[in-house]
Order: sequence, then structure tokens, then C-alpha cells
Amino acid sequence: MTETILGRKLGMTQVWSGDDCLIPVTVIQAGPCVVTQLKTAAKEGYEAIQIGFEERKENKVNQPTKGHFAVSGATPRRYLREVRVESAAAFELGQELRIDRFQEAVKVDVTGISKGKGFAGVIKRHNFRGGPGGHGAHFHRAPGSIGQCATPSRVFKGLRLPGHMGTDKVTVKNLEVVRIDSDENLLLVKGAVPGGKGALLSVRVAR
Repeated sequence: MTETILGRKLGMTQVWSGDDCLIPVTVIQAGPCVVTQLKTAAKEGYEAIQIGFEERKENKVNQPTKGHFAVSGATPRRYLREVRVESAAAFELGQELRIDRFQEAVKVDVTGISKGKGFAGVIKRHNFRGGPGGHGAHFHRAPGSIGQCATPSRVFKGLRLPGHMGTDKVTVKNLEVVRIDSDENLLLVKGAVPGGKGALLSVRVAR
């Protein structure tokens, strides 16, 4: 089976467990995805499949992309991702991948783009401690000294400084699968995942 499926974050809620405990869960609209391309070791040098998620209108797709989807026999999709597999021969062009393929999965890894926070200082961005908060202090939220004088007379690369925070590719690993609704293609995982409501997510079986 393929270990990855694309989906959208619908939001968070809570469900009761079998031992009467409330579990915070994230609801993910996982799939259905369609196989749009097969890549083999003989031709491309490795085994992989390309999967598409969310249908798109024909008039929103250019001619080369229309031809790409025509080969697979699938309708145009908004998002395409490549997934490594053991053998691409186990799949067919146009094959639909649904969430019920994850029935045996106990833990999953979820990848997405984190929420953007805009420009942030070092305390919020890098968890710096900061200076004293009293009235006599003149050092509160500044980063402090960032380099040396004559030697080496520059600021080192990678120094933690204020800047743009968020919109990073983040993977949260080993999230427990709480519930699967195959009819509605819903996946409920314990805890939070990257991104806001409606964010595109990639869900794979944890290794």
C-alpha cells in the first residue's frame, strides 16, 4: 500500500475514548487522491507514484497539464505530490486512494506549512529570556551583543535574530490515529498539526 495521502485540516475538536477520557483531536479531510503518474526504476531510476488531490475546473488548467491528466485518465487536480513506493507496478493510472488504506496504521506523521506570524523578535521567535522588566532597566526584549569587534569583524551566519516567523514546513511525528470515517474520508488524529483551518497536509504512516 502507499503510505502517504493528501488532505485538508478541517479544525480541532474533542472525542470520548473508551475509558471515558476526553481526547483533543484534529479532523483531517484525507483524500480521496488519484494516481496520476507511475515512475519506475527502469525509466526514472527509482520507484514512485504521483498522486493528485482536489478536483479542479478544466478551464483553470493549461494545455500541457491537461495532457498530463489525460494520460492517466483522471480529471485535473489542484495539488500533485510524488510519493516513494516499493513498487509502482502495484498501482494503476487513475486508481483512487482512499483513507480506508490507513485502517491498520496506529501512528502517522503529518506534514504541513505552519501558521505565519509575521515579523517577530528574538523572545517570541527563538525563546530568548530577555532582560529585567523593572523601571530601572534599559534592556528588555533586545537580542544583546551579536558579534566581536576587530576579530572577526563580522556577524556569523545562522545567528538567531529578529525576522520572519512561521510559514515553515513542519512535520509532527507519531500522532495517534483516534478514529477513521471511511464514508466521509475523515481522519481524526490525537493532538495538533501544522497550519490553520483549510491547510494542505500530507499524512503518512509513521516509520
